[in-house]
Amino acid sequence: MMDRARELDAADPLAKYRVHFILPDGLIYLDGNSLGALPSATPAVMQRVIQQEWGEGLIRSWNDADWFEMAARIGGKIAPLIGAEPQEVIACDTVSVNLFKLIAAALQMRPGRKIILSEPGNFPTDIYMIEGLERQGLATQRLASREDVPTALDEDVALLMLTHAHYKTGELFDMAALTKAAHEVGALVLWDLSHSTGAMPVDLGAIGADFATGCGYKYLCGGPGAPAFAFVAERHHRDLKQPLTGWFGHARPFAFSDEYEAAPGIEQLQCGTSPVLGLAALEVGVDLIAKIGVKRLHLKSQALSEFFLECVVELGLELELVSPADSAARGSQLSFRHQHAYAISQALIARDVIGDFRAPDILRLGFAPAYLRFEDIAEAARHLAEVIAGEEWQRDEFNRRAAVT
Repeated sequence: MMDRARELDAADPLAKYRVHFILPDGLIYLDGNSLGALPSATPAVMQRVIQQEWGEGLIRSWNDADWFEMAARIGGKIAPLIGAEPQEVIACDTVSVNLFKLIAAALQMRPGRKIILSEPGNFPTDIYMIEGLERQGLATQRLASREDVPTALDEDVALLMLTHAHYKTGELFDMAALTKAAHEVGALVLWDLSHSTGAMPVDLGAIGADFATGCGYKYLCGGPGAPAFAFVAERHHRDLKQPLTGWFGHARPFAFSDEYEAAPGIEQLQCGTSPVLGLAALEVGVDLIAKIGVKRLHLKSQALSEFFLECVVELGLELELVSPADSAARGSQLSFRHQHAYAISQALIARDVIGDFRAPDILRLGFAPAYLRFEDIAEAARHLAEVIAGEEWQRDEFNRRAAVT
């Protein structure tokens, strides 16, 4: 198993990029689908922004260091990773806030329709944002199982909102087919790309997508709480009316007018002042992922997950796989159901193998291909086998729930 891993690492064209990330020696990091590793270039960039641009430039850096254009510039760099045009993407706010803005905008663009269609078990913040608008009487939530989504689409639906790669299982939706089906009944579509962007190819332009959002702290390695991004197809810019009419979304913020006038393009998706430090860190990650190439990253992530499953079989581990068995049908992760999944994940962390747990019973392992080695995968499988065989998960300290799982 280990010999095979080393052969695969020797032949891996992306192996050279591991040095571009800061990872503790001996640590196997399988949680890049929750928080990406720190790019080695980020600390120096942050130091420059803090000491020189902020410390010395002070307020002048909004012009001299181009802080004012950061959100649009970084959005333009994210655009090719998701099959969009630069003028269609802006880096701003969080996924939750962007979901709210885009859902509300879609409702205004479909007068007479109030239904937002999604699936039960979608990431909680997606569902919560629908519920928030429902409480205000602005929307009606409709949930349908994955297989029933196409038949749940009708002429009462204003917006279909789904997550491309499911956060818990990694299962992928057919974005092209569902976007087409929604458009056939006059509905708009909003895709949550949080578990896709930077890990696998997405082509919003080719499928005719309307809206999308995604986070910057997973596969884009922008750091904890990194700014998210929002996409609006250019054909919708004229009709777009987002509800959070903050000053950075104004056509002329520094005119300080009492009347709100939306910026003419994607810039109107901004609300408050851009988080310069967060954007600076995000830009480093975006540049690095773009340099490596999303298609190459996707191919490697598939190979990593397939190799892990081979190791599981070789070690005789009996685990219930809840992710699709076909790597083409899942994101960059594998999820297993086990009644003691939380304790097992904690026992692995104690061995410096970091995955995570998703309630109620899912052990989730992420395969961020920019910095993971096949040797890491073989070692992780060995540790997992030893934890289960030795029943290490039974220890009291591994069964005490922390606030973050």
